[in-house]
Amino acid sequence: MMKWNAWGDPAAAKPLSGGIRALLKQALGIEESDTADITAEQVTLSPSRLTPADRASLEAIVGAGHYRVDDQDRLLRAGGKSTLDLLRRKDTGVQDAPDAVLLPGSEEEIAAILEYCARQRIAVVPFGGGTSVVGGLDPDRGGLAAVVSLDLRRLDRLLSVDEISGEAVLQAGVTGPDAERLLAEHGFSLGHFPQSFQFATIGGFAATRSSGQDSAGYGRFDDMVRGLRVVTPAGVLDLGRAPASAAGPDLRQLIVGSEGVFGIITAVRVRVHPVPECTRYEAWSFPDFTTGAAALRAVTQTGTGPTVIRLSDEVETGVNLATTESIGEQRVTGGCLAITVFEGSAAHAESRHDETRAVLAALGGTSLGEAPARAWEHGRFGAPYLRDSLLAAGALCETLETATSWSNIPALKAAVTDALTGALAESGTPALVMCHISHVYPTGASLYFTVVAAQRGNPIEQWNTAKTAASEAMVRTGATITHHHAVGADHRPWMRDEIGDLGVEVLRAVKAVLDPAGILNPGKLIP
Repeated sequence: MMKWNAWGDPAAAKPLSGGIRALLKQALGIEESDTADITAEQVTLSPSRLTPADRASLEAIVGAGHYRVDDQDRLLRAGGKSTLDLLRRKDTGVQDAPDAVLLPGSEEEIAAILEYCARQRIAVVPFGGGTSVVGGLDPDRGGLAAVVSLDLRRLDRLLSVDEISGEAVLQAGVTGPDAERLLAEHGFSLGHFPQSFQFATIGGFAATRSSGQDSAGYGRFDDMVRGLRVVTPAGVLDLGRAPASAAGPDLRQLIVGSEGVFGIITAVRVRVHPVPECTRYEAWSFPDFTTGAAALRAVTQTGTGPTVIRLSDEVETGVNLATTESIGEQRVTGGCLAITVFEGSAAHAESRHDETRAVLAALGGTSLGEAPARAWEHGRFGAPYLRDSLLAAGALCETLETATSWSNIPALKAAVTDALTGALAESGTPALVMCHISHVYPTGASLYFTVVAAQRGNPIEQWNTAKTAASEAMVRTGATITHHHAVGADHRPWMRDEIGDLGVEVLRAVKAVLDPAGILNPGKLIP
């Protein structure tokens, strides 16, 4: 489990460097802060609303030791890891939490839990790694009698590997690192590396339509999914019979991205590839973001095949955010930093590297060699730890992401940056808004923003105002409200803008069929 009030493993915490502290003071006026976090023992949780009969019945389903109602277990599953989640953990008032934690070990136990909870009007929130940054794990009762957290960590096995077809079946509770370890024993890799990789699970990847940092080479997680098993209150869905089919709409895609509101994903059949024989790295500098974005578009539309390709804007490059070990220190480069990585056989990696290099050089790029790209890879899972330290120092720090067509990227980037800086200026602080192109497609790309400002007044209200302004800018500019963070509770107000009134009614109709009692993850995804 991750720490209850911070990201990840406490042993991996990142104290602020002198360079970062100087940057906070000079750019944002943030002085040193000695405010101590409250301890778990100081937290008061809302009392469990489960009746003695509920407790006995649910414990009978999952077995002794797998039904937990103590405050420590409830607190660990009281939400995700967004900035809002972490700010709420600083509250000395009563905090909401699930009324119990259930750890089922089989589909049969999950089905029995759902049947009981539907009958007794108890909400069920699926829990994987706990990494949601959009309120996807909020213990919302939705007007029901109680709410339980359904932790899938016991579903942790690699069920099968088809070495001929390049497919594997993994249970939903397998974490990213364990998936790689289990597959490597058979000579394979999934190649899905989102920033949440170290803690998030296979079921969570599917339920949130996750996208990893190697998506240029291996695709998003929904591209990798070949089949799913899903336990719903109405029965079990076993989806995906072939690599492709014309047998009506693809119901797998109805479940991928459904965030636990339609059913509990228990196993996923995924496309896998042999462990790469060779990895090549090269970093590039571009004079400005416009030039760099045009070069990335050309690479993508030409199809030269990098495994990773990303571009930091001038601000992100200037503070060295891409190479997280040296933020605030001497710049790696002026202009804009781009990272490329190539995996595969030695010959294939070399040929794709050479072709990509030729395109980038022809379109204004200057090679920086391997070192910055290797530095990015070394620190690519460390940024959330830095956020913990920034929050403790009195800074407001959060990320948000979106996607749009290549032609719309300049307008979108300007609109979101202006919305964030304007909203935070009204709260009394300048803002440092950084951006990078994180995922690319032939027709467009994802923009990933990192925002740092000074905490002013009520930081929760302060960030809510800024987030709302940025979200409205995305909608107004014709972009998606989320590219890979999912919808959860935080983006739910904009789902009607995203899919329209009729689209909302379609989701509600599916919900009514699969979850007629409305027990699954209330308050998420569907307006």
